[in-house]
Amino acid sequence: MTSLKIALDWTPNANHIGFFIAQELGYYKDEELAITIIDPSQDDYKVTPAKKVALEKVDMALCPLESVMSYQTKSKPFDLIAIAALFQEDLSAIACKSGTGINTPKDLDHTTYASYNARYEDAIVKQMIKNDGGKGILKCVYPEKLGIWETIEKDQIQSTWIFTNWEGIQAEQIDMPLELFKMKDYGIPYSYSPVITCSKRIVKSKQEALKSFLQATKKGFEYAQQHSEKAAEILKPLVPEKDKNMDLKQSIEVTCSVLGVSDHWGKMNPDGIGEFLSWLQDQKLENHNLKAASLFTNNLL
Repeated sequence: MTSLKIALDWTPNANHIGFFIAQELGYYKDEELAITIIDPSQDDYKVTPAKKVALEKVDMALCPLESVMSYQTKSKPFDLIAIAALFQEDLSAIACKSGTGINTPKDLDHTTYASYNARYEDAIVKQMIKNDGGKGILKCVYPEKLGIWETIEKDQIQSTWIFTNWEGIQAEQIDMPLELFKMKDYGIPYSYSPVITCSKRIVKSKQEALKSFLQATKKGFEYAQQHSEKAAEILKPLVPEKDKNMDLKQSIEVTCSVLGVSDHWGKMNPDGIGEFLSWLQDQKLENHNLKAASLFTNNLL
């Protein structure tokens, strides 16, 4: 058995269903893999998933593609690379409660935004506001990451970045209507999130194990797509207590609607990545001579 560790980007949720099914139904074991799945609640997000890769605490991590850009352009660069995208469409959005007078991004001017403190995040949201005709004057605050959604529920802040297939479903179930602003609707060619990442060194040293891992994970996601009710039963014991009463089946069905066709699962489009990278450079958010091809590989799929 080859042992691999993966750090999730959040507490267990529908985005991760393929990993949990592959673990539960023995798909990893069939590939002679012993997989350890680590979620950030274990250290209260003190160390980000990508940082755990850099510190060699795990082999892989889930994170947005921007994290790969960030690590490759640090003062001491780290060779993080994306090896698969979970989804072929962006399931994220900037969210705020309905009925607060915020109807489009420009209305976010002079409001408070709960940020995850990712490198490009605040600037991206401010640019969305500008693209909608606002000034981009936004107060960004940095709560504990795992408590960010709660700040919206309790009206402590006005907006944050969510996954519509998770927090969006939660809000729907408690009859809390949301205004959702998607990047693509406001001139931002946002890229893949989340992606499975590792170091280029791991790609070289554990290539066959990674290929097997991705194949088994794909099989897990496809099982969830075909058996959402059973997938929900597998996920329920794993989610935090506060999430156990949500409609996990609905969340999984929305999640699996953007997996793409089977033979394309995980693959990343270089043109789309290049467009997002060029946009970041045009906005002067990224001034390094990064190339899209350095950020990802489809060769393990």
